[in-house]
Amino acid sequence: MFPELKTDRLILRKILSEDRLIIFKGLSNEKVIKYYDISFKNLEDVQIQMDWFEEIQNNETGIWWGIAFKNSKELIGACGFNDCQKEHKKIEIGAWLLPEYWGKGIICEAINNIIEYAFDTMGIHRIEGIVETNNIKCKKLLDKLNFVYEGTLKDAEIKNGQYISLSCYSKINLI
Repeated sequence: MFPELKTDRLILRKILSEDRLIIFKGLSNEKVIKYYDISFKNLEDVQIQMDWFEEIQNNETGIWWGIAFKNSKELIGACGFNDCQKEHKKIEIGAWLLPEYWGKGIICEAINNIIEYAFDTMGIHRIEGIVETNNIKCKKLLDKLNFVYEGTLKDAEIKNGQYISLSCYSKINLI
């Protein structure tokens, strides 16, 4: 059974096959994918992402939720966890949101909810946020969510033929 989560405004629900168009709309949008590892050129390619959502849940290496307003249920973004290492009780967090919903506190509201789920239900001790060093908005969000900046991984990945550095943040369950 997929864990559906709710906030005052939002419902975080399982991503369904009928959400493919919204997933494509988000993950083909230049503003959304500027600092994201994924980009889709056509709707058929979205199946790779849909299969990944299922795979990480089935393998218990992660879980991603679709973000929707309670009154519409149409996705406006997604958030979740991947790279779960059960033996170390740690996981990596990620999220994206359609640009027309930016600046409304939606992603912060959704992420606070899944952090609580990770700590209280999944038994996670450490949540990691790994972001491109130039992604100032995401770094500010992690600061707002009380993640601790741990350092920079210099030239850690290659993107578009160029080395990029990654900023590493963490949030520890202190209970």
